Amino acid sequence: MTEEELASKCKLADNQARKELYELYGGSLMAICLRYIGDREAAEDVLHDGFVRIFQSIGQFTYQGVGSLKAWLSRVMVNEALGYLRKRNQLAQQEVLMEQLPDTEEDDDGVGDIPQAELMKMIAELPDGYRTVFNLYVFEDKSHKEIAQLLGITEHTSSSQFYRAKTLLAKKINEYRKKL
Repeated sequence: MTEEELASKCKLADNQARKELYELYGGSLMAICLRYIGDREAAEDVLHDGFVRIFQSIGQFTYQGVGSLKAWLSRVMVNEALGYLRKRNQLAQQEVLMEQLPDTEEDDDGVGDIPQAELMKMIAELPDGYRTVFNLYVFEDKSHKEIAQLLGITEHTSSSQFYRAKTLLAKKINEYRKKL
C-alpha cells in the first residue's frame, strides 16, 4: 500500500490501515519521542498520545508526494513531545551567560567513530532544556529565532542552551573516547 493509499484509508478510520501506519512508522516516531523526552516510559506515553492526535487529525493531512506522510507524522510527534515538556515545565532553563560556560577543547575529529546508539544515548542524557534546543536546531533544522518562538524563550537563551548542549556532548564524547 502506498503512503497516499494508507493516509486515505486512515482518514476513513480503517483500523487495518491504522495498524499498518503504526507498524510502519512507530519505530521512527518512538525514536523522535526518546530524543526529546529522554525517559523511555514517558516517551512511550508521548508516542501513544501522539498517535491519538495523528488519528484525530489525519483529515488535515494533504499528500504532497513520497515522504510527505512521514514528514507530517514526525511534525505531529515533535509537537506532542514539546507539549509534554511544556506541561512538565522542563523547558524553563535559566540563561547561561557565555562567561559562565566551562572551557572545553573542541574536537575537530567529528563523531564518525562514535556508534549512533551511543551518541543518541549521550543526547538523551542532556538536561531537558538543552536536549530540546539541541534536537530542534540539529535534527529539525530550526533557527534560534524559530526555537525561541516555539519554546517561549529568548533567542539568546536558545543559543546559550545549544552552546551548553554542545559543550556537554563534547565532554561526553571525549570521555567515551578515553575509555576506548
